[in-house]
Amino acid sequence: MEVKKAVIPVAGLGTRFLPLSKTIPKELFPLGVRPTAEYVVKEAVDSGVKEIIFVLRPEKKIVFDYFTKPIKSKKVLSSKYKDQFLEELKFLEGLKKKVKFSFVFQLKPRGDGDAVLKAEKLIKEGVCATLWADDIIESKTPCLLEMIRLFKNFKKPILALKRVDKKSIRFYGIVKAKKIKDGFFRIEKIVEKPKVKEAPSNLAIVGRSIITKEVFDYLKKEKGEVILSKVLGKMIEDREEVFGYEFQGKWLECGNKLAYLKSNFYLSLKDKKFGEELRRFLRKNKLL
Repeated sequence: MEVKKAVIPVAGLGTRFLPLSKTIPKELFPLGVRPTAEYVVKEAVDSGVKEIIFVLRPEKKIVFDYFTKPIKSKKVLSSKYKDQFLEELKFLEGLKKKVKFSFVFQLKPRGDGDAVLKAEKLIKEGVCATLWADDIIESKTPCLLEMIRLFKNFKKPILALKRVDKKSIRFYGIVKAKKIKDGFFRIEKIVEKPKVKEAPSNLAIVGRSIITKEVFDYLKKEKGEVILSKVLGKMIEDREEVFGYEFQGKWLECGNKLAYLKSNFYLSLKDKKFGEELRRFLRKNKLL
């Protein structure tokens, strides 16, 4: 039960980014010097994943093409400006050498759980990681790698968790959890977007998980919209074990325009190549 495959659902409609997302998938919006999805792919690769399965809508196949299609234009490759983008191209080519990319289609928007279920036919091992491209995690050790290490011992579904402030609780799935050891919990209940008074904790679910065959079996029972966190909540009600990992590091959200802008500024200013020049520009214009 090794975690060697990861599912990245990118079939969403991108409603909160309209009209920007009419033609360009939000997963390819630039975040610093790379598109959003590239950070998530890199985390999976750095965690030992050997195959990444994108779940797409047909019109969003451009996301898969970004990671798989080589640049063939001799004019581009011989450009006098190539030194400016050669490093980024080498980085992307490096990812392609380390992992296999596959894709499946979700033709109707039936929820993130349905998107994950579409990838089941490519997961013969019965276990995989899931990563949402809306959530970027900056940490010394990849969040997913820490989760995989925990999974080796427990062989049960694991959700990534992060503490949020009270005013933000109503925007997330919040867990009631019993501490097993520092940063590791047995989840006892999942409450979707509760009011502060009704929240069992301030531990929010973040877009990383490791799921097993049992989770796929539960997903298949659902009708209508299928939400992964709700299905895991039903498993817990049926006394199935689900664990949570409170990761160390920074959680950069990209699920709406404001969150995306904040994350974009943060990563742009931290960039080794352009960060200092950006800070000088902001100071010069009295914006910093």
